[in-house]
Amino acid sequence: MMRIIIGTRESLLALIQSEIIKEYIETQRQDAEVTLLKMKTTGDKILDRTLDKVGGKGLFVKELDRALLEKRSDLSVHSLKDLPMEVSEELPVLAYSKREDPRDVLVLPKGASELDFSKAIGSSSKRRVLQLKKLYPEAEFASVRGNIQTRLKKLDSGEYSGLILAAAGLKRLGLESRISRYFEPEEVIPSAGQGILAVQGRAGEDYEYLNGYSDEGSTYAAICERAFVRELDGGCSSPIAAFARIQDGQISLTGLYCEEDSDIFRKGEKRGPVGEAKSLGVALAQELKRGSGL
Repeated sequence: MMRIIIGTRESLLALIQSEIIKEYIETQRQDAEVTLLKMKTTGDKILDRTLDKVGGKGLFVKELDRALLEKRSDLSVHSLKDLPMEVSEELPVLAYSKREDPRDVLVLPKGASELDFSKAIGSSSKRRVLQLKKLYPEAEFASVRGNIQTRLKKLDSGEYSGLILAAAGLKRLGLESRISRYFEPEEVIPSAGQGILAVQGRAGEDYEYLNGYSDEGSTYAAICERAFVRELDGGCSSPIAAFARIQDGQISLTGLYCEEDSDIFRKGEKRGPVGEAKSLGVALAQELKRGSGL
């Protein structure tokens, strides 16, 4: 009997995402016993401050990384948008899932049909807030932390007029009915990797049971979007966004760049063959940094 342990955050969404990988492995290897190692990360524990004040995206993965390095787990499953741009060579990304809906969405309190601008919209993302100020110039925004269920409780209790969340998470949780409005990528460019799951493992080990899981389009999109953000040295607190579309062997990247402590941002687009995904992301980042763009 092959035993495989998947490291995961203990939030309901993280568990659902890890179950997706677990079920795939079980279909590939019927002799495998696959279990989940649940853990609360530092990022899950610190909820009274925004991530840029306490260390960024790495707070959601360091405990999972440690479990992999200590061989207490064999795999980790992450929302790609939460994975730091620099990944250790010891712990490579083994596979990228097929992309769920990458869009950001507006969620209103139960029973509401429109935003109440006397209350703030809940969002802890500078990327989202910068772009949404253009759509809702009369709105105020306030930080909101916690898992999706915690945020929805705060919303429904009257603390916020609305929440800005990722469609992917709501859909995986079966909460699609809570979505009041979808923001197309042309309106609000998503976070790099949004909607994609990343499976991480240890270098040099045999992961043949993951063969066939990785989605080619998601892989090219992930490489392109993350190259763009990495070139701009963007962490979770940086108001940087990237979204790549793949069609007919071509990749079309839309990116957003904002200089530190500025509300002025630039958007740009670049297109090329999928085989040039990484260099295309780097090139667009350099153009926007120089001041080119829309």
